[in-house]
Amino acid sequence: MSDTPRREFLGAAAAGLLLVKPQTAFSYQANSTVELGLIGCGSRGNWIAPLFQEFTGARIAAVADVVQKNLDTTREKFNVAAARSFYGPQAFAELSESKVDAVVIETPPYYHPEHAMAAVNAGKHVYLAKPVAVDPPGCHTIEGAGKKALGKTSFFVDFQTRAQPVFQEAVERARRGDIGKIAFVEAIYFAGRPWNGTPDPTDSDKTRLMTFYMDKVLGGDIIVEQNIHTIDVVNWFLGAHPLKAFGTGGRTDWKGTKWEIGDAYDHFLVTYFYPGDVQVQFASNQLTNSYNDIAVRCFGIKGSVDAHYNGLVRITGENAWKGSDKDDTFRQGAINNAKAFVESIRSGKPLNNTEDAVTSTLTAILGRSAAYRSGTVTWDEMLQRNEKLTANLKLRW
Repeated sequence: MSDTPRREFLGAAAAGLLLVKPQTAFSYQANSTVELGLIGCGSRGNWIAPLFQEFTGARIAAVADVVQKNLDTTREKFNVAAARSFYGPQAFAELSESKVDAVVIETPPYYHPEHAMAAVNAGKHVYLAKPVAVDPPGCHTIEGAGKKALGKTSFFVDFQTRAQPVFQEAVERARRGDIGKIAFVEAIYFAGRPWNGTPDPTDSDKTRLMTFYMDKVLGGDIIVEQNIHTIDVVNWFLGAHPLKAFGTGGRTDWKGTKWEIGDAYDHFLVTYFYPGDVQVQFASNQLTNSYNDIAVRCFGIKGSVDAHYNGLVRITGENAWKGSDKDDTFRQGAINNAKAFVESIRSGKPLNNTEDAVTSTLTAILGRSAAYRSGTVTWDEMLQRNEKLTANLKLRW
């Protein structure tokens, strides 16, 4: 494994990125049974695919992966014909060109731009895991894919929190002024070290792929791959992206533990500066399972919003409101998104949330850039530098 990701600097081309707004208007005649192709047969793909079959009536009709064992296990699980099982570095493209209505992309984030664009080019609806990319050039590709799909096919990124009614109402109440002008936000993501695979001591490339959550390039580091859940909610409440960020962070010594693999940080501390003199203090650690919380707290002179992923959602103060003692954000949010996606195909009314998804991914990348520098990075500087991460994996096991 490489300790330092190789970076390429591509100039200022991304500074003028076009952000695509959500749309829902197009006439499309779908099959009575929507056929889905699953790209990425790891743990996440095998978790979310059954939700599509159970709650939407869609069928997993094709699968693709670069790990033969994962591919075979998933093909058998969903009773996919051998002829519709695609293996190897170009499996994603072969599946996209095959006879499916839509693709569900659950691969490491580094590959999302290439996989999503191939599906859009093939005229397929796209359901994409967050984050959309690990760097600004990847975000630029996703913007292009979303723009190309606009009004023709759905291009939908799976942010579970935005799918939950209690969070939707909390945002509506905050934006209408129930707590006054939002002046300060505290955002946290505290969890244990992520783990998604068994390392192979004989193959460093395979180890990186199977443990991509802990890889700076393949996952984008934990602030991009994991913590984006919190960062996306901040952008949602504020209806904007930050102008700049100041950050720090680091990685603990994991020698002698199974967490020794990878090079990702395990804690971040970032101050984001939003329009209107709003400051956001974001803190993240993925050190221990002894304390877990994912939350956003917004403060104004009339009260505060206290909103927790998978937990309590409420407003305190002059316009107090009890939303929920516990919200099933993770599972029910994914179910709601799967339902909305398949319904958009059946109804011929494409969904497109590219703008929000790209903006939140770039916000996470901004925080990462500031933390790596241990200093300040502006939004415009991040786009102008257009820093690209490079993995160079062999992609066949």
